[in-house]
Amino acid sequence: MGAQFDGEGTNFALFSDHAERVELCLFDEAGNETRLDLPDMEGGVWYGYLPGIYPGQRYGYRVHGPYAPSEGHRFNPNKLLIDPYARQLTGAVVWNDALFGYDVSTGDDLTFDERDSAPYVPKCFVTDPAYDWDSDRALFTPWRETVIYEAHVRGLTMLRDDVPEDMRGTFAGLASDPMIEHLHKIGVTAIELLPVHAFLQDNHLIEKGLSNYWGYNTLNFFAPERRYLKTGEWGEIKSAINRFHKAGIEVILDVVYNHTAEGSELGPTLSFRGIDNLSYYLHGDDPRHCYDTTGTGNTVNVAHPMVLRMVLDSLRHWVEEMHVDGFRFDLASTLGREATGFEREGSFFAAIRQDPVLSRVKLIAEPWDIGDGGYQVGGFPWPFREWNDKFRDDTRAFWRREGGQKGKLAERLCGSPVQFDHSNRPATSSVNFIAAHDGFTLWDVVSFNDKHNAANGENNNDGHNNNLSDNMGVEGLSEDPDIIARRMRRVRAMLSTLMLSRGVPMMLAGDELGNSQDGNNNAYCQDNEIGWTRWDNEERSSLTETLAQLATVRKQNPLLLETAFACDTEVTWRAPDGTEMTDDMWGDDDAPLVMDVAGDGDRLIVIINGGDDATVKLPKGDWQVSFASEPEAINLKGSTLSIGWQTVVVVVPA
Repeated sequence: MGAQFDGEGTNFALFSDHAERVELCLFDEAGNETRLDLPDMEGGVWYGYLPGIYPGQRYGYRVHGPYAPSEGHRFNPNKLLIDPYARQLTGAVVWNDALFGYDVSTGDDLTFDERDSAPYVPKCFVTDPAYDWDSDRALFTPWRETVIYEAHVRGLTMLRDDVPEDMRGTFAGLASDPMIEHLHKIGVTAIELLPVHAFLQDNHLIEKGLSNYWGYNTLNFFAPERRYLKTGEWGEIKSAINRFHKAGIEVILDVVYNHTAEGSELGPTLSFRGIDNLSYYLHGDDPRHCYDTTGTGNTVNVAHPMVLRMVLDSLRHWVEEMHVDGFRFDLASTLGREATGFEREGSFFAAIRQDPVLSRVKLIAEPWDIGDGGYQVGGFPWPFREWNDKFRDDTRAFWRREGGQKGKLAERLCGSPVQFDHSNRPATSSVNFIAAHDGFTLWDVVSFNDKHNAANGENNNDGHNNNLSDNMGVEGLSEDPDIIARRMRRVRAMLSTLMLSRGVPMMLAGDELGNSQDGNNNAYCQDNEIGWTRWDNEERSSLTETLAQLATVRKQNPLLLETAFACDTEVTWRAPDGTEMTDDMWGDDDAPLVMDVAGDGDRLIVIINGGDDATVKLPKGDWQVSFASEPEAINLKGSTLSIGWQTVVVVVPA
């Protein structure tokens, strides 16, 4: 499928089950167009070979067929269409009314628009896949050793002074020496990148002077977003991945296969809608309208075998051609939707699980969508891992001293067995996080009680309202040393909880720096200093050192890396006086939580003090402190540990 160069020419192939004719459109440097019919068709695949067509050739398609919206057909050969398999695009969509298959000025999608959209649509490139990987190979870092760092290709380096200015915001900057050194310092083994597939800049954001910063509006599943390339060539991504692999760091892509940038039936005709609307998108009882479980206007029909093939081909392309190490699937519940609803044994998951390439890479689900039955935390099949928002919520609630959270936090420390201890799944099924791109940064969790999203131009109506945050006395950023110190203490405690829990820890880029988005918990449109990572927070720089210490402690203690749930090992929950906890003690919010873990000759005790200063009696024996989130707030004498307020301590046998 797509445009395949064989050294002497290029074969073009496009799937459209309901088309009557397909034109291949070739463009020269001046933009002049030559149209040729694809001569052959089998099983809905239209194809043809052209000798003498070499890498660099620009092309697109025009697809002929019925324009019958009430029947789900929206063919309009006046619209130039992007090849779903294009490996590279010339640039961005230029907004114009001609992009719509209907007369958009009327608002009536039953009308037919005859204007040519070619001047406004990016052209596809024929590409040459050749690249010298210099013996690069996948790292296959075990899940138990994995520490994930969620980052934005552009935002991570835009404000990093020691990255050359012309490399900032690109893959070249992302894999620069300063960035790799920083990731090594804090123990990162995998960088998870927000979408890098080519995506659409929404017109309504452009009109507000904003942009689609996060990139969750995919235009093409194979082509990279061009503005992330310093050189403009996709080989730059391969070079970046090659550098990460040599540094022992895996690359995971956040991918959006649940919907496309074309929106609802009122959206533009850019690719899939004009190629075969009825095949590529889900429709309800009325095929005129898209069936939307994503909140974006459409849902990709992965239940269709050729659409499923396209998604799998895209995934294999990024693994085999680009050497990425895994994927995080946005709104993954949508991908599991069958005729009867979400199905954990559905065709999409089954296809990946049997695939000899894809079944071996890291697979992470965002286990929800907005449709009925869409919340599926713990409901995905092995080998998928899942973002665990219950870890986020319970950890935030505990540390803001909400009360009644001790038992919930104990579950999170153990790997969230209620959600994941079934179907032979390991504790590493849970990807634990406290902050992610969608929501407050960790520093904003301790700095704002309410969201402050006015810059998004939606009257502060967008974004989550239930943030489980606590400004600790002052709304917003503060220069008060006492407020900063208290916030630092809580952030260190939360980072400690993350790194000392069973499962796979994931941190948001910048949380190790005390990065703030000024209280904006939905910075999807803020391609500026609100959304970028700020590296100049000197008063919070010690957070990086804390995380580096935690990474070392995690590596040195095998019990923290177990794939079994902690409840399956010798775990004793202790009261501050050293006795085993009884049921009625779980309601004592003022007493520290003491987790005594032993197994295979190893032992460690994790003490989490969410309340005021306290004293903890340790079991008999010689103990030493392996880690303390507040070193100056503890004192170990014999088997008696004095521990300060909101402090986390790890002790091990001396």
